Amino acid sequence: MNTPATPSAPSGVSPASPAASASPASPAASDPAHLVLSLSCPDRPGIVHAVSGVLARRGGNITESKQFGDEDSGLFFMRVQVMTTVPREELEKDLAELAETYTMTWSLDEVGRPLRTLIMVSKEGHCLTDLLFRARSQGLPIDVVGVVGNHEDLRPVAEFYGAPFTCIPVTRETKEAAEAELLRLVGELDVELVVLARYMQILSPALCERLHGGVINIHHSFLPSFKGANPYRQAHQRGVKLIGATAHYVTADLDEGPIIEQDVTRAAHEDTVATLRAKGQDVERRVLAQAVRWHAEHRVLLNGQRTVVFA
Repeated sequence: MNTPATPSAPSGVSPASPAASASPASPAASDPAHLVLSLSCPDRPGIVHAVSGVLARRGGNITESKQFGDEDSGLFFMRVQVMTTVPREELEKDLAELAETYTMTWSLDEVGRPLRTLIMVSKEGHCLTDLLFRARSQGLPIDVVGVVGNHEDLRPVAEFYGAPFTCIPVTRETKEAAEAELLRLVGELDVELVVLARYMQILSPALCERLHGGVINIHHSFLPSFKGANPYRQAHQRGVKLIGATAHYVTADLDEGPIIEQDVTRAAHEDTVATLRAKGQDVERRVLAQAVRWHAEHRVLLNGQRTVVFA
């Protein structure tokens, strides 16, 4: 799963595909399993028939199926949920053979299995608090195995929700060592997804490549119009009528990774910098949570610099 066509887990991050992830063992043949298959490949006739045929021959009952053929990239994308009593290893073997025929990139996982997630923060806690609350109380399918901050400010929030907190300070002189420590944690905690929840540090190109497809970031959608530390003040000065946020995969190109989700809210002439910031933070937390949910449910597939989202 290392082509640009899918959000495959990077080296150093445990892949979400069952062949290498720490997911529970396949159930006995008498216990039906609810699985989700995500795939991409060069588009050609017969793909849907071939995939459904493999599932049918193994006694699979398709409960949900979506597909998309992109004329621009020439790629085909598909997401299928299936109920089956066949051991997953047997289904994986059939899919691997099919993948060779169609040059297919694919993953198979259990529906609803929480992804082992590491959240990275700085000082603003609205996105962290929202993710932790949703994971605990609203069925967000992530298992927060740790929170990393470059400051101590949000330790109490993480510990309130029972998430281990690690402070890794970052300066120009310590950046390389800090990223090495982060990678150590990613491996030690068997992390499948990293979320930058208002983490105010730029990841190095080497780290972005190492974690390719496995890191989601949230930022205000003012970029590139309003860059810098005070975007809401700049927006207030310009009298904007819409403010919003963008969740995207992290790449070496700052804030230019494939977009997963965006949203906006209205701004009014009576808004102050403080009220704009509050509105913006509300959009940020909602957009990030939605992007994380779609990723964890294997609904997002990479399509070059874009994404296909089977929402």
